[in-house]
Amino acid sequence: MRYVILRDDDTNALTPVDCLETLYRPFLDRGLPVNLATIPEVRTRATTPDGQREGFLPREENPAVEKVPLAENRALVDYLQANRGYHIVQHGCHHDCFEFDRPDRNEVTRRLALGAQRLGEAGFGEVRAFVAPHDKFSAVAYEEAARRFPVISSGWFEWRRLPAAWRWRYLLKKLSGRPHWRVGESLLLSHPGCLLSHTRSLESILPAIQQAIHRQKVTVLVTHWWEYFRDGKPDAPFIRVLHDTAGYLATRHDLRVVAFGSLNAATATDAAPQGSAMNATVAAQR
Repeated sequence: MRYVILRDDDTNALTPVDCLETLYRPFLDRGLPVNLATIPEVRTRATTPDGQREGFLPREENPAVEKVPLAENRALVDYLQANRGYHIVQHGCHHDCFEFDRPDRNEVTRRLALGAQRLGEAGFGEVRAFVAPHDKFSAVAYEEAARRFPVISSGWFEWRRLPAAWRWRYLLKKLSGRPHWRVGESLLLSHPGCLLSHTRSLESILPAIQQAIHRQKVTVLVTHWWEYFRDGKPDAPFIRVLHDTAGYLATRHDLRVVAFGSLNAATATDAAPQGSAMNATVAAQR
């Protein structure tokens, strides 16, 4: 059995309910869980690393409002709670640029705690996974996130950013060819890039997803809801690719789509990618 985790980033208090419903009704109706990496208290002037306004924000800025907690969008909260196929993941706190790439432990813990508080106020009090904005962590942020969450999901892990005590485990992961690893009770999951992205040719997306799933036992598929509604308009062909992906995942009997919180740590870390020469070497040495 292979496992797939669908992770959609950037749901926040300004996200229209209709966007999520349009994208994920085919998943929900098939019983496929959707993990929403949710911004607890979105900053209304959040920017990308190159200084552009974030795509998950409305096109028209309201200068009178600086931050909006998730609980203030009652319609969105009610919708998420009514559809149990959605699983909430803490996505930073305000989604400031490189928000958790900072060495100040007090500030890191403050943002982690405030983010958890804002999600709790919206009725999501048992969040089991964490995603940092732009996948950037400092060593301090890794340590503090691991203390609070059983799962950390990121695109990659950088040696120079890891806590010193974690590095030998990371080295073992690299030598074995495993995409995922763990430290203590925390599971650290990487992903193969944003395969579900409008920047890719549409005809290449599903084959790329199928190849990624075939290579490893657990695959995290990352997408961003707002990419399907650029300029406020639905991108029908791109949405169709997402729905085709739902159909593929639902009809494969050797696949199971799961939430972050239900994934067993041993399952995620017990096998290297297929075809890995390093895996064969390590296995031979055991």
